[in-house]
Amino acid sequence: MKDDRKETWHFINGVREAGHDDMAAFLCWLGVRLMECHRILRPTGSLYLHIDHTAQAYTKVLMDTIFGRKNFRNEIVWAYTGPSNTKRWFPRKHDTILFYVKSDKEAVFNRDDVRVPYKSLSIQHRSDSGKDSGIGGKLTERTVSAYRDKGKIPESWWPDITPVGRVASERVGYPTQKPLALYERIIKASSNEGDIVLDPFCGCATTPIAAERLGRQWIGMDTWEKTHQVVLERLNAEKRIFGEDAIQLVNDPNALERTDDEDVAADYLPPIYRRNRQSSISRAEMMRILVNKWGLVCWGCGFEPPTIDFLELDHNTPASSGGSNELNNRAPLCGPCNRRKSDTKTLRGLRLDNKKEGRWYGDDKIDKKVPIPYAFDWAKAELERRALQAEFVVSA
Repeated sequence: MKDDRKETWHFINGVREAGHDDMAAFLCWLGVRLMECHRILRPTGSLYLHIDHTAQAYTKVLMDTIFGRKNFRNEIVWAYTGPSNTKRWFPRKHDTILFYVKSDKEAVFNRDDVRVPYKSLSIQHRSDSGKDSGIGGKLTERTVSAYRDKGKIPESWWPDITPVGRVASERVGYPTQKPLALYERIIKASSNEGDIVLDPFCGCATTPIAAERLGRQWIGMDTWEKTHQVVLERLNAEKRIFGEDAIQLVNDPNALERTDDEDVAADYLPPIYRRNRQSSISRAEMMRILVNKWGLVCWGCGFEPPTIDFLELDHNTPASSGGSNELNNRAPLCGPCNRRKSDTKTLRGLRLDNKKEGRWYGDDKIDKKVPIPYAFDWAKAELERRALQAEFVVSA
């Protein structure tokens, strides 16, 4: 986050400084996933995030930092009724769905596919009042009928969808299961037939079932160990809709290909070593060990200088972010990269900036050759240090 979405990192850090460590942890967990969703989303795509009241306000700001405030469309309130025995507050009977788009101008929105009927009473009242119908001319019996048949676009509050607890035919026993009608409305509004619908938290497969019903392709992901079984069961239960080959829909091992160049979302944390092994290694020795192990190359831009004198020693993770002076946190950099990195960027952040600005001079081999950070073998490092020291003494 600090490298790719600084505003997101600052917001979460502010939440933490306000004393809400648990919420900051949740936002970190959710934020990296939303960043990936934003990365793979098409310009015509939309994202709907279903969230409850405990985190809605925090999540709204989080999504503003990732999608941009101008790409916020709606805060949809799904309202429902039911029994409650609360005595200290009003019954909590609504969920919030945050609706964002990838592009302000290109996003799909099929308003005619989600229209709902007008209430007869309100239409009749408008007819009696003699006001313009909005479809040309005065409201007559014929125009009222056409207006009523066309329906209206639902407002941002949806009280017309029944919770799954009251729909026995849909219940599978999943604690946070949502009704198909809810997700069908979302899929109709923001996708076309043949488009791909992704639910990275698909739970009991409501989104895949809704997408399949509407002729969309779909990808469902979840850590719940029973998700795959529930998808199969629900698809097979609806063979009358999907056909006899439904089971093949979720069993194709070659259906997906990676689009992230197999790059990790965050650096691997280095192993923890005893500090007393660091004291005998000087900066010059650190540089010689790193160059001897990984070659004469700037880790920030891939440039291969003629001599070691062109390289300077800096941190993988800067000291301002808690980076230590251990060998495992050191990186050889050319002078321009060291100044560009200063004490604010991580090494990964420096690389990303250099590649975006056309300052990467290495190749894929160099990029993969120097991990960030790397797990250092201290036994070998100590032997290399002694060998280099002995060689230095002999040559001197």
